Amino acid sequence: MENQRKNIRLSLQQLISPNAKKKENVMTEFNVHTQETAPADSKPILESVQKAYGFLPNLMATFAESPVALEAYAALSGIFDKSNLTPTERQIVLMTNNRLNGCTYCMAAHTTISQMQGVPADVIAALRNGTPIADPKLQALLTFATQVNEQRGHLGQTDLDAFFAAGYTKENVLEVIVGTGLKVLSNYTNHIAETPIDDAFKENVWTAKN
Repeated sequence: MENQRKNIRLSLQQLISPNAKKKENVMTEFNVHTQETAPADSKPILESVQKAYGFLPNLMATFAESPVALEAYAALSGIFDKSNLTPTERQIVLMTNNRLNGCTYCMAAHTTISQMQGVPADVIAALRNGTPIADPKLQALLTFATQVNEQRGHLGQTDLDAFFAAGYTKENVLEVIVGTGLKVLSNYTNHIAETPIDDAFKENVWTAKN
């Protein structure tokens, strides 16, 4: 009897306020900052990003709300670029995580960046579609990056052996983890803040497959 009363009350509430469910799905709005609106400690990094890209990507403008988050992402990006992985290999790590984490912003952005860096078109297509890469060494890296993400680092010796057999090293194992951590920062921020895709990346809009 009590359950029936609750159901009646809920039905009445929905009739009175038909938008009640929609309001529950509205996320907190995060600022997409400009040089003028950003916190003082974020402004020097935003200025550097603006000079490097020729525009201020919305992800960095969103990170600017927290100078700590902005500096963390900028610093870790620079550190990952110093790894022994090639630009193509770095993009394999980053785009694999983007795809697995379902980050539409980062997939569009990194597709554009990959094209600018000369990553082969077939590799980019494979990373966007979740299909194998023809090059066996690069495919081994994709497989390993996938395992690190999906298994949260709980890999077995056979996983490591396959990675080493492809020509990678223990140092590369740790570099893949760095790239994975970098994508946690950006992907999770984009999910929560619903970062709008920049015009510069819209030609490479990506939709996650179910």
